[in-house]
Amino acid sequence: MSAATRAERVAVAGLAGVPEWNRTEMDYPRHLCLHQLVEAQAAAAPDRVAVEGGDGALTYAELDRRAGAVAAGLRARGIGPESRVAIFVDRSAGMLAALLGVLKAGGAYLPLDPAYPADRIAYILEDSGARAVLTERALAGALPAFAGEVVLLDEIPAGDAGAAGAPVAPENLAYVIYTSGSTGKPKGVQVPHRAVVNFLHAMRERPGLAADDVLLAVTTLSFDIAGLELFLPLAVGARVVVASREAAADARLLAERIASSGATAMQATPATWRMLLASGWGGHPGLRALCGGEALDGELARRLRPQVAELWNLYGPTETTIWSTAQRVDATDGPPPIGRPIGNTRVYVLDDALDPVPPGVEGELCIAGDGVARGYLHRPELTAERFVPEPGGGGATMYRTGDLVRGGAEIRYLGRIDHQVKVRGFRIELGEIEAALARLPAVRQAVVAAREDGTGERALAAYLVAEPGGLPPVGELRAALAAELPEYMVPSAFVELEALPLTPNGKTDRRALPAPGDAARVRTGAEYLAPRTSLEEVLCATWAEVLGVERIGVRDNVIDLGAHSVMATQVITRLELLRVRLSLRAVFDAPTPEELARTILSQEETPGRTEMIAGILKKVKGMSAVERSAALGARPAAGGAP
Repeated sequence: MSAATRAERVAVAGLAGVPEWNRTEMDYPRHLCLHQLVEAQAAAAPDRVAVEGGDGALTYAELDRRAGAVAAGLRARGIGPESRVAIFVDRSAGMLAALLGVLKAGGAYLPLDPAYPADRIAYILEDSGARAVLTERALAGALPAFAGEVVLLDEIPAGDAGAAGAPVAPENLAYVIYTSGSTGKPKGVQVPHRAVVNFLHAMRERPGLAADDVLLAVTTLSFDIAGLELFLPLAVGARVVVASREAAADARLLAERIASSGATAMQATPATWRMLLASGWGGHPGLRALCGGEALDGELARRLRPQVAELWNLYGPTETTIWSTAQRVDATDGPPPIGRPIGNTRVYVLDDALDPVPPGVEGELCIAGDGVARGYLHRPELTAERFVPEPGGGGATMYRTGDLVRGGAEIRYLGRIDHQVKVRGFRIELGEIEAALARLPAVRQAVVAAREDGTGERALAAYLVAEPGGLPPVGELRAALAAELPEYMVPSAFVELEALPLTPNGKTDRRALPAPGDAARVRTGAEYLAPRTSLEEVLCATWAEVLGVERIGVRDNVIDLGAHSVMATQVITRLELLRVRLSLRAVFDAPTPEELARTILSQEETPGRTEMIAGILKKVKGMSAVERSAALGARPAAGGAP
């Protein structure tokens, strides 16, 4: 088929039969850069509170002044348009000043999560060609060796912005974010100001945000969706409340922060919303809940929708600037569609030849419009493969998402056409984990898959064929990967196989991989030790039920057995009947039943607490698993409130 014929077919078909859905033209300030949207709010309402964090609050005028001081310091060091500046800071109000300061100087920010392994941070700094790193004195010691300049925010003098730097254009870079790479190394996505400004303008209309709103920001800066949480409120004159890392990860603390902040909007992944519900969170009637990062399943939508004022399902890859489609969820009788394209965005459902498929037929979702990123940093071949000309687009670029969807009256997400997965909202190329495993001396072959566990979450499982000497304990495997990969990319389960299952043509048959089970798991290295007290017995039984394993010894590490935050929240909720209040950090700091029992018994005594615990332990001793769960107020296996 000729290019002209294809363009005609795509133009007629539009969104697989719904061409009007691609009529998304809307005006936005095309001449402005991201930081100029915030400067306009600072000029209009200087005394309005812009941001709150653990380090205090800043008005729009104060935020603008602090950002100006950061910009002056960076300009003095030669930072200008297209310069990449890494951000290595804790979550705080000052984090916003650092981001805006980089943009005001003309540079592009490069977020680095302080929780990342040093090797990964070093690779990103080198691959990106970062000119400088903005950090704090307390974190500077954790930075790996770096050839550029390390700038301490603590030491930048307050004052005016100094002389203006080189002019910044909407086509200049605003940020570069690294995502997982199928080749074994992460890759940097380059996003210009124009794309972010268009995105924010579209989001202020749908789902909507106004100056009287308060948005609670919970997402790590290294995840691109944080851009909505931090910049959308500032672009409309609203207030952003930056939750601490601990509060964002702990359901109890997060529920308290939602209430205390007066939040009217919060964006989170399905994993975070599921964790909140697992804690018994009663919802917030004035909250607009934005859900994205991975597929929103029908069960979670059914449970979450009555707890909030509005529920929105959002979809979009990093390469098309955060979100590309949006759908308000009202009906909850199945998985919600991913919605219609946002402003100045066009979506197509195409076959392998990039021809449109008929309505109702599966195809690859491709996205064009003002949100499409510039491409991958220093990866021209990969950029050419994924960023292709839009048929009939007059030279515009279209991004091939690799997502399998069904078009027609609405778009339904079906999965991937490759081995990329989403876990807790993070995009993961399984090949990157497999490459890291293959580098371990004890591993002959490795395959990683994402499987749904008993909480409704997707979790990574590694299937390993060992070298003749055998595999080390799972704790050593996890530690080796954690030195190279972010925590969310370390598999929850490790399964040893004699050989990988193969298809008739000799490729790994991923569909034939067994579900992780007790017998197949790589040993933890701990000898089984039975509970010695009633409290240890309850803790072992509770963890075994939540993890879905037959038994757990008092010295078994639940993290090595695949425990994650939703599971830990279930355990915390079940133990509350013992008048035990535990934080998520406390549970993971005491990852064996023996250590957790010690933590519980060391808590400050309150009148009647010891007698209460003793009475309940006596009551549940000898009960069946079902009876014990009921006695301890267990939530359903899916992880939420009834």
